[in-house]
Amino acid sequence: ACYPARVFTLVISDVPGDDPAVVASGPTVPDTTTREDALAIIRRYNIEVPTAVMNWLSRPESETPKADDPRLARCETRTISTAQASLLAAAEVARAHGVTPLVLGDMIEGESADAGKVLAGIAKACAINGTPLAPPCVLLSGGETTVTLGQIKPGQKPRGGRNSEFLLALAIALDGMPGIHAVSGDTDGIDGSEDNAGALVTDDTLARARAAGIDARRMLDVHDAYGFFLGIDDLIVTGPTLTNVNDFRAIYIEKKA
Repeated sequence: ACYPARVFTLVISDVPGDDPAVVASGPTVPDTTTREDALAIIRRYNIEVPTAVMNWLSRPESETPKADDPRLARCETRTISTAQASLLAAAEVARAHGVTPLVLGDMIEGESADAGKVLAGIAKACAINGTPLAPPCVLLSGGETTVTLGQIKPGQKPRGGRNSEFLLALAIALDGMPGIHAVSGDTDGIDGSEDNAGALVTDDTLARARAAGIDARRMLDVHDAYGFFLGIDDLIVTGPTLTNVNDFRAIYIEKKA
């Protein structure tokens, strides 16, 4: 629509890998996929789409602009904010406070609960063995994990998002190990289906939940991490931040006295 004007695109990336073609569908950058790719996905997963959409994808003119398209010749793209940048900034803050950071990466994906278990294992190794870092230290990571609901049972009301579920699984795996605390949240201010950006985990999270009559494992099984952290007043509620560099996670391991 802007051709032949010169176009500058400033990108705030909320996707693992920071590919400008993926951020917000990349309307001003070349598309490396094709209409045939879209049709193949529709066929592979037997997706029902309107006839008008199928008719459009079947026509050559539906193809998106590619790298050699002259309409993109005067387009310049600059990525100005990323998940990795947020992690590196957090690492600098940690160092300034005498805490050794380890950036595990900004492209962690997979099931949220699985990620929670894995990172709990790394945190425990730091606390017990001093590897890969000796306390005081902080494990920093970003990316975008997933919560697969599966078959929802009658009366079951899944609440929350990937960060809350990650933290609940983390807390269960840590099982109250002293001196390990964590925060995880979606940087856009909304973690999934509710009003929270994320939540907090402390070394007494499970103890406080038990005292409140909340079964952590059951809440994880029914994907109600929001209800779990609401019940112990450990939700983080910021409201929409009007920006987004994907998820942010920090696990702090204290130095033993």
